[in-house]
Amino acid sequence: MRKYKTILKYITKMDYKNMFKIVYKISKKSKNNIIYIFFDVIASGIIYGAGYYDYQEFEFYLLSKKERKTYLTRAKNNQIIKKYNNQDLFYKFDDKSIFNEIFKNHLKREYIIVNDKKFNDFKKITKKHKELILKPIDGVGGVGIEKIIINSSSDLEKIFNKLIKNKQYLVEECLKQHPKISKLYTDSVNTLRLFTFYDGKEAHVLNSVFKIGNGGVTDNFSSGSMYTFTDDEGKIIVPAIDQEDNIYSFHPITKEKIVGFTVPLYKEACDLVKKASSVVPDVKYIGWDVAITSDGPAIIEGNSYPGVFQIKPSLSLKKEGLIPKYAKIMKID
Repeated sequence: MRKYKTILKYITKMDYKNMFKIVYKISKKSKNNIIYIFFDVIASGIIYGAGYYDYQEFEFYLLSKKERKTYLTRAKNNQIIKKYNNQDLFYKFDDKSIFNEIFKNHLKREYIIVNDKKFNDFKKITKKHKELILKPIDGVGGVGIEKIIINSSSDLEKIFNKLIKNKQYLVEECLKQHPKISKLYTDSVNTLRLFTFYDGKEAHVLNSVFKIGNGGVTDNFSSGSMYTFTDDEGKIIVPAIDQEDNIYSFHPITKEKIVGFTVPLYKEACDLVKKASSVVPDVKYIGWDVAITSDGPAIIEGNSYPGVFQIKPSLSLKKEGLIPKYAKIMKID
């Protein structure tokens, strides 16, 4: 009954204009009749909990019924979050000032929280670190994140007033990423997104995504970057994709080969997030963003409402989603 109530909720709130736009796009790409695609999208929503974005991103038009059942849709992901994550504790992840305080031993960087009375604190950190990252405390999707470089001609008071105006209250030392990762793309810190589940005794790494910047200062997917996947040893196994569905075997700016690249210190990164996963034990399912520096991995942030990342069927010989892997570790309704 709850399932159908959820479906009804999605139906009443659906952006139909955008849905038809995507249905048309899928029809053109798949060379299937638009009416067929429309009804298949509706059926996939009812049977598998797949919205039209899921249908497009995970290429349901290429999958059999058996294969579709293996894919983690956003609706199923939401069910996992509701089951295993105490929403009363989400603030510990959503508020970056609180998150940094809780996980300060896992960050490996200096930071300050500022307000309009803390100009002297800002001056102090600029004396120690000439490259800084400015962030909104409650920002999402990479919005509002800015990198600044301090030099002898910098007007510190002007910079400070601007960041206060922009509500960029979190000021962090800019991490220096591992030189091997900088070869792929140097203008952003390219991070692992490691998904963990803490069962009360042990933490498990469920999925491993590698995010790479592409023309900007962040590696966030919604800000124009790309992502790909690694195996359990940290080796990239498929080409990267961006939000426009472009596929990259080589980075378009650096021309570096993506498939086959091995993320350095990968095991150490997994060990770090496993350890961090038990800090807030009632939030069991977390997506961690982890930077790799020459001195070791460092947690950037944790997401108590993890997104869904799965290899596109067209990029894999084995058309199987995350559910079989997740089901070995957790109970999925």
